[in-house]
Amino acid sequence: MTKKVAFLFPGQGSQAVGMGKDLYENFESAKKVFDTADRVLGKSVSGLCFEGPEENLKQTVNTQPCIVTMSIAALEALKSECGINANYTAGHSLGEYCAMYASGVMTLETALKAIQKRADLMSEAKGGAMAAVLNAPEGSVEEALKEASSIGYVDVANYNSPVQVVITGDEKAVQKAGEILLEKGARRVVPLAVSGAFHSKFMDSASAEFKKFVSELELNNASIPVITNVDANPTTGAEDFRSKMPEQIHSSVYWTQTIQKMISEGVEIFIEIGPGKVLAGLNKKIAPESKVYNVYDKTSLEATVAALKEDLNVCAC
Repeated sequence: MTKKVAFLFPGQGSQAVGMGKDLYENFESAKKVFDTADRVLGKSVSGLCFEGPEENLKQTVNTQPCIVTMSIAALEALKSECGINANYTAGHSLGEYCAMYASGVMTLETALKAIQKRADLMSEAKGGAMAAVLNAPEGSVEEALKEASSIGYVDVANYNSPVQVVITGDEKAVQKAGEILLEKGARRVVPLAVSGAFHSKFMDSASAEFKKFVSELELNNASIPVITNVDANPTTGAEDFRSKMPEQIHSSVYWTQTIQKMISEGVEIFIEIGPGKVLAGLNKKIAPESKVYNVYDKTSLEATVAALKEDLNVCAC
């Protein structure tokens, strides 16, 4: 029986100066993606990815289109070297736009325009804070949020793995929740260097504006189901994506549940496509029995293709 495969795409925080440069130099398919991004967005996305500086690359208005461009370039390079097809796709937060592209929901040009608009709107939303919580005892996150909500709004932004969640909301409430969680036995609480409280009601205005923008986007039904962040359910209908895209901006990212859903559907092999290995690390916590490969440069791409060739049921490379 052929093993099921999922493509995963990383989100904000995975960026690094130099990302995608050797893909650009070695794969014509990747070069076309970068060249298209430079043209469509009217700025040097390739220059930001390859040369930075880091200060510019980590600005939300640049980070999001740069990660999407690099991830799609890596996907196209992989496709040019290997005939593997995914059974499911998913992306962490902004990575969902790469997943939608990979599943045929939108063209490259549409994906680039959409992610730039999303980044612009999210960067305009000010205030709030975020913090990563590691190894919190079961039930303690809900208890801490309830207690801290007495001084302000606080919620879960990301369910990243069974041992990592990210909380978001009013700065004082996030800080208070972190203190409570440490008292309850969490191993660490790490404040995140972000420009705002992403995936929270601080993003309501951005979400509302994005809904207007998305209403006029040309979207297709997905040829491969996308497991969407807002509900961890397989999604294929164009109109479902149209409603979920704005919702995702201010809703929790159910990443743990997304991977668990894929496992329940029989996925055995995950390929993380894009900068870094963040999602591979999370996968080891969520589904340690599954195989995870990475594609982020020429060497990792070649290693992944070689590994997939070992299993003739997996890849007609």
